[in-house]
Amino acid sequence: MTVENVYIGIDVSKAWLDLAIHPSGESWREENTEKGSSKLIEKFQSIQIERIVVEVTGGYESKLVERLVQAGLPVSRVNPGRVRRFAQGLNWFAKTDKIDAKVLALFGEKAQPRLLILPGEAEKRLSALIKRRKQVVDMLTIEQNHMELAEKELLEYIDTVKQVLQKQLDDLDAQIQDLINQTPSFKQKRDLLQSVPGVGKVLSATLIAQVPELGICNRKEIAALVGLAPFNHDSGKKRGKRMIRGGRSLVRNVLYMAAIAVTRFNPVIKAMYERLLKNGKQKKVAIIACMRKLLTILNAMIRTNSYWQPVFPS
Repeated sequence: MTVENVYIGIDVSKAWLDLAIHPSGESWREENTEKGSSKLIEKFQSIQIERIVVEVTGGYESKLVERLVQAGLPVSRVNPGRVRRFAQGLNWFAKTDKIDAKVLALFGEKAQPRLLILPGEAEKRLSALIKRRKQVVDMLTIEQNHMELAEKELLEYIDTVKQVLQKQLDDLDAQIQDLINQTPSFKQKRDLLQSVPGVGKVLSATLIAQVPELGICNRKEIAALVGLAPFNHDSGKKRGKRMIRGGRSLVRNVLYMAAIAVTRFNPVIKAMYERLLKNGKQKKVAIIACMRKLLTILNAMIRTNSYWQPVFPS
């Protein structure tokens, strides 16, 4: 007999998987092993599942999530902070593995978190290269700061480390471009993205690796995904400042640096930036608005498989 329209919460730890089904209230525990995952997948095949909700738990959930998605099951991976605040809003202050699984299942029904798109092997490799590149750039910045403050007798040591890091950065950049050139879908996306004035190799590679949803989501969804959707803070007659938070910080950081270039070299974004400044917006607010505009343009281009065509507001 097939059970319809259920939400499943899975609380993942190193050794155990605690599960809860909503609305039936059924709960049980399995070992966090390949055998345990196989038993779950077999059981889930007889259930018409709306969502399986799993928290990010430092990587312990990764293999389970990958197997569930490969089995064709609808999985959402969610931020544990959001789920905890949801539980507190329901006056659920107790915290056990069993309770956490129940909260996740209920959160799935109420919040309808986005379903996970599992990256392919090429996307995984590109993502790993992009993350390592970010680490190397951060280390180079640290060493440069050290050089500005160091004693003279230490400069040679710092410079040696900088040369090693710069060599690694150059190698990573070459590997990233080689991988994109060898993967037709990546190459097509890169060519589309880089047809936009001001969009370079780093931003295009980062978007390909870190935002596989690009071209699938609508403009509001893609902005929220990256953390560029402004949140209201109003009460009564008070109109508070709009704030952005959450999302994919690595992508947002790269977009910020790209937006600074785009406001200089892209005629559409430059006109928007100057208009916002003329209307009294602070520079950082205007930059963030331009980041969001740039992202929505790139999202539309990938969705329609079209190259850059500047459209100025009337």
